[in-house]
Amino acid sequence: MIALLDTIAMALGTLRANVLRSVLTLLGIVIGASTVVAMMSLTEGFRLKMTADFAALGAGAFQVQKWPALQFGPHDRRKYERRPDLTREQGEGLRDLPHVAWVSIEEWAHTPEILATRERQTKQNINVCGGLPDYEYANGVEVARGRFITDSDVQLGRRVIFVGTDVVDVLFPGEDPVGREVRVRGVPFEIVGVAQREGSILGQSKDAWAMIPWTAYERALGKQRNNNIAVVATTPDDVPKAMDEVISKLRRVRGLAPYEESDFEIFSNDTSAQLFDNLARIVGAATGGVCALALLVGGIGIMNIMLVSVTERTREIGVRMALGARRRRILSQFLVESVALSGLGGMAGVLLGAGIAVAAREIWEVPASIPAWAVIVSLASASGAGLLFGIYPAARASRLDPVEAMRTE
Repeated sequence: MIALLDTIAMALGTLRANVLRSVLTLLGIVIGASTVVAMMSLTEGFRLKMTADFAALGAGAFQVQKWPALQFGPHDRRKYERRPDLTREQGEGLRDLPHVAWVSIEEWAHTPEILATRERQTKQNINVCGGLPDYEYANGVEVARGRFITDSDVQLGRRVIFVGTDVVDVLFPGEDPVGREVRVRGVPFEIVGVAQREGSILGQSKDAWAMIPWTAYERALGKQRNNNIAVVATTPDDVPKAMDEVISKLRRVRGLAPYEESDFEIFSNDTSAQLFDNLARIVGAATGGVCALALLVGGIGIMNIMLVSVTERTREIGVRMALGARRRRILSQFLVESVALSGLGGMAGVLLGAGIAVAAREIWEVPASIPAWAVIVSLASASGAGLLFGIYPAARASRLDPVEAMRTE
C-alpha cells in the first residue's frame, strides 16, 4: 500500500511539473467524457419529461389516428395521405365493444385558431377541437373552474366552449372567465369551464387549446373529414384487449383483408415510450461513436506524451533500477501516471458535461437529468483509455537496461 501511494504521489508530481502539456493531452478525453454526460443527461431528461407528459392521455387510454403521432427518420407521406379518413360512424361503432368504456370522437382544425374578445385576441396558436363529453375522460382533463361540455350541449348544439389556461392568460388576465364571451372566427361562444394548467412538452404549451361541442363546431368552423378517436378501456389492465377489439372492428368496417396492413395508427403511452426509446438508442449510438473517437484521439495523445516522458526520464529510470527498483515498480509508476492523467481528464469532462446539462436546464429550460451510469461510464472509459494506451510506454520503460539508461545524457 505504501509503495502504491508513493507511486501515485510520484505520478501526480510529474503531472504538476508539466501542467500545460498535461492539459493539452487531456482535451480528447475531456471532450469524450463531457459528450457522454451532456448528451445522456439531455436524453434522460427528455425521457422523464415525455413519460410524465404522455400520461396525460389518461389511465387506460389510447388513440386511433390516420397519421402517426410521432415519426423519426424518413417516411412516405403519400402512404398516409392515401389512407381513408376515420369517420364519426366508425368511432361510434366502437362503443359496444366489451372492453371499451369511453370513446371520444374528435375533430381538429388543420391550423390553430385565433380566439378574441372585443378588447383582446390571442395569437393564432389555439388548437380548437369539436368533440364529446368523453373527451374529458379519454384525455385526462381536469376541470379547474366551471364545468366541462355535457351531452345536452352536444344535442342542442349550444355555442359553449371549454378552454385551456393559455386562453385565459391572454384574454382574461386576473379575471374569472366563466360565463364570459369569446369569438372563434367571429362566432360568439360562452366559456363554461377552464382546464387545469398542464405546462409544456418539448417546448410546446399543452394549455393552448379549446373544446366545443361537435355540433356547434361544424356550424362555426366547418366539418372535418378526418377524426381522431380516443378510447378508454374498462380498466388499465384491459388496454391490450381493448386495442385488439378496436383494431379488429376497424379493419372489418374499413374492408381490410387479413394480409393487408392496417390503414390507421394506434397511439398509447407505451407506443410513445417505445418510439422515444428508439430515438434514445440512436442518440446513444451517435454519442458512443463521438465518445469513442474522442477517447481514441485522447488515448493516442496520452501514449505520445508518455513515450516522451519515458525518453526524458531515461536516466532517472536507470538510477532507480540500479538502486533496486524492480521492473514491475517502474511499470506500475508509468501506468499509474497514465491512468491518473486520463482520470483527471475524465473528471474534468464529467464536470463540463454536467455543467452544460445544468445550464441547459436552468437557462433555456431544457429538461435534463444527469444519470449516475453516464458519470460512471465516462470515468471508467477515460481511465480505461489511459490504462490501454499507457501499457506500451510503461512496458518500454520497464525494459530499459539500467547501465544504458544511466549512460544517457
